[in-house]
Amino acid sequence: MFGPIGVWEMVIILVIALIVFGPRKLPELGRSLGKSLGEFKRASNELRNTLDEEIRIEERRTPKAPPAKSAPPSAPAPGAAQDAPEPDASGSSAPAASPEPATVAAPTPEPHPTEPGAGA
Repeated sequence: MFGPIGVWEMVIILVIALIVFGPRKLPELGRSLGKSLGEFKRASNELRNTLDEEIRIEERRTPKAPPAKSAPPSAPAPGAAQDAPEPDASGSSAPAASPEPATVAAPTPEPHPTEPGAGA
C-alpha cells in the first residue's frame, strides 16, 4: 500500500502519534502536514515546468545544423597542398633548416641473451 511500510506499521505509527500528541492536536498536525506536502508538491511541479520551458526555449534558440560530411582524417582533401610548410612558433612559414637528414635509420637493437638466436 505505502511501499515498504505495511498496514500494521501505519497503525503502530498512528497509535504512537496519538499517545504523544493527544487526540486534540492530532487533527491539527495532520492538516498542517497535508498543507506542507501540498506546498512541496506545488513547488516541485512549478520548478519542473520552469525547467521544461527553459529547455524548450534553448532548443529553439540553437537549432541543430545537419552534420557536415567530411573526408576521413587519414585521407587528405583532394587538391590540398601537402608540401606547404606549416608556420612555426615565430609565425614564419619558411621551412626550418635542420642539420639532420629527413630520414634517419634507427639502430637495430641487439637481441637479449635469453632470446633464441642470440649467439650463445
